[in-house]
Amino acid sequence: MNSISTKKSISKEEWEQRLSKDKVNKQDLNRLVMNYLVIEGYKDAAEQFSLESGLEPTIDLESIQERMEIRHAIQSGDVDTAIELVNDVNPEILDTNPELFFHLQQQRLIEMIRNGDFAEALEFAAEEMAPRGEEHPEFLQELERTMALLAFQNVQDSPVADLLHPGQRQKTASELNAAILVSQSREKDPKLPSLLKMLVWSQDQLDEKMVYPRIEDLISADLVVRDSQGNPVDDAIDSSTPL
Repeated sequence: MNSISTKKSISKEEWEQRLSKDKVNKQDLNRLVMNYLVIEGYKDAAEQFSLESGLEPTIDLESIQERMEIRHAIQSGDVDTAIELVNDVNPEILDTNPELFFHLQQQRLIEMIRNGDFAEALEFAAEEMAPRGEEHPEFLQELERTMALLAFQNVQDSPVADLLHPGQRQKTASELNAAILVSQSREKDPKLPSLLKMLVWSQDQLDEKMVYPRIEDLISADLVVRDSQGNPVDDAIDSSTPL
C-alpha cells in the first residue's frame, strides 16, 4: 500500500480557516522586517519602512551608513575599498578573524579572475593566498575551488560557476557585516530568515503525517495542494478521502 494513502488529508478551505484563527500582531511583523533591514544594513529601505509603518527603529539609522558603504563595496566587487572601510571602523575585526580575512582575499581573487586579470590572479594567489593556506589548511579546499576558475574555458558551465554568481558577493558581504555587528556588541543575525527556516522544517515534518496545502514559494506564500503524484490540484481536498 502506498504510504501516502494512510496520511490524513485536509482541504485548502479548512486549512485557511485554521490559519485565520492564529492572529498575528501587525506590529510584530513590522518589527521583524525592521530587524532584518537594520541588521543587514539597508539604511534607505529602513528609513522608508519606518515612514510607512510608523515604527521607530531600535538604533540610530545613521549608524548603519558605514556598514551600508562596506556592503555596497563588496557587492560592487571593490574588495580593496571594503577592507579600507572596515579598518577605519575597527582594524581588530580583520586582525582577529583569519577566516573572514581569507574570504575577503578569496573575493579579491575572484574579482581578478572575473575581470580577466589572470596573471595578476596567479601572482596574488601565490604570494597572498597560498601562505595563508599553509598556515590554515582548512582554507586550502576553498582556495583550490577558486583557482579552478582558471581551468575552465566556459566557467558558467563549470562546477565552480557559483563563485562568479552575485550570491557569492552577497555571502561575503553578509559575513563581513555580521563581524562588524559582533565587534559593536550588536545582534548579528536577523530573526526573519531563522523563522523561514523553521517554517520549511515544520512543513517537512508535517509532510510525513498528512497531505495539506503547503507554502512552496516563500516570496508569494501561496498555498499549494498536490495529489499523490505531486501534481498541483484545485483548492479542494476531500478530508475524508485519502489521495
